Amino acid sequence: MKTQVPGHSDYEDMRLISRVLNLYYRDELTQAQVGQRLGLSTAKVNRLLKHALREGMVKVTIRTPLRHLSDLESRLKAIFGLDDAVVIPQIDEDESGWPYTLGAAGASHLLDHLRDGDIIGIGGGASVHAVVQAMTPQRKYHVRVVPILGAVQGQAAADVNDLAAQLAERLGGRAYRLHAPAFVDTREQRDTLLAMGPIREILDIARQAHVVVMGVGTMHPGESRLVEFTALQYKDIKEIASSSGGVGEIAARVYDLDGRPCASQYAGRVVGLTLEELKSIPLTIGVAATATKAYPLFGALRGNFLQSLVTDEAAAQGLLELFAREFRGPSQSGSDR
Repeated sequence: MKTQVPGHSDYEDMRLISRVLNLYYRDELTQAQVGQRLGLSTAKVNRLLKHALREGMVKVTIRTPLRHLSDLESRLKAIFGLDDAVVIPQIDEDESGWPYTLGAAGASHLLDHLRDGDIIGIGGGASVHAVVQAMTPQRKYHVRVVPILGAVQGQAAADVNDLAAQLAERLGGRAYRLHAPAFVDTREQRDTLLAMGPIREILDIARQAHVVVMGVGTMHPGESRLVEFTALQYKDIKEIASSSGGVGEIAARVYDLDGRPCASQYAGRVVGLTLEELKSIPLTIGVAATATKAYPLFGALRGNFLQSLVTDEAAAQGLLELFAREFRGPSQSGSDR
């Protein structure tokens, strides 16, 4: 093979390159040290290494402990049409440190997409709370933060007004407050609140958001966060899951495994953006992890409610298994969940 190194025969060229490769890759010398050993300039060593790589004399294999996570991210993006995906190592809900791990990944991901002048919509829940707590920007951002649904008194992780204020403070921006409950008793009460100028104004700002960060909740009885910030009881959650096929919720809006909004009798009592309104926002980031979130995340992705996802490998594996099952047969019924 002609090496195109001026002034040397083919054999001498190959022998020189072989010595460079062995010293650099096998003996782990620096390029400068290789040059000193062989009487070559560092620049020439660099050129010989690039030539060897280009000609296929060196094969680079990347084997990192987290390679499988990158593979999961690529598969999630390809299968569900996501703009981006971040998968962290599997976490256990019983571990006290999991909110920080997930929150740090979510905070970093949000900062990667944040620009001065942005309006940030924010939802509630433990995952979003973790993102806010992990937010440590290197500079101040000229942004506005606005809730995408009403507030919950006494719930630090669910009260979007408090979360909006904390996020704005950490970023150096401005926060809005939505002075309305997330959930009311009747549709008529909801309509009355939505007609009020101050509430309508805040929700109009939320509709103009450039990016939204929100949690994805399950509708599994005993685990659903809707019980925390609505008037619903566990029996109501069970009814939604069994009769309407509800598997998940975003901003208190329930949807089924195919991403279709359902349980309209409850959706009519929510004070906040609808699922269709959320879909019109340029970037919606969902933050949710653990195997219990596979079904709600699957429905959210099927409904195109998320453009970006921050999750863990247990939820990611669950998503891929559900996708594979869709190709083998009909969707599993609510009784299988």
